Amino acid sequence: MLDKAFSGFSVDDVDAARTFYGDVLGLSVRSGDDMLWLDVPGTTGVLVYPKGEAHEPASFTVLNFPVRDVPAAVADLRERGVEFERYAGTPVETDDDFVFRGGGPPIAWFTDPAGNVLSVIEDDDA
Repeated sequence: MLDKAFSGFSVDDVDAARTFYGDVLGLSVRSGDDMLWLDVPGTTGVLVYPKGEAHEPASFTVLNFPVRDVPAAVADLRERGVEFERYAGTPVETDDDFVFRGGGPPIAWFTDPAGNVLSVIEDDDA
């Protein structure tokens, strides 16, 4: 009965999300019923739905993108205009490359236009 699932999260502006996920990140984005579907390889898709002024950005990472080389991915995305989070003086302090290397795989965090937290995380199989 429960043999499929997908994740989803809200945004305050679907048009801004479509531009960010499609044009900036380069994902395949489908629209329908005022919502977006992100076609992310290796998933059944991710639903992005509008909440307008009621939207509150997630305070946790809602979407992780596995990459082979986090610093290279950060550099590439920064060239596309993505701003990465710099965490200083916290348990997840990032270095000058915006990468956390303090345990587990290297990871770097950024936000979408609605303030939802995303990451690139190192994965040798990516």
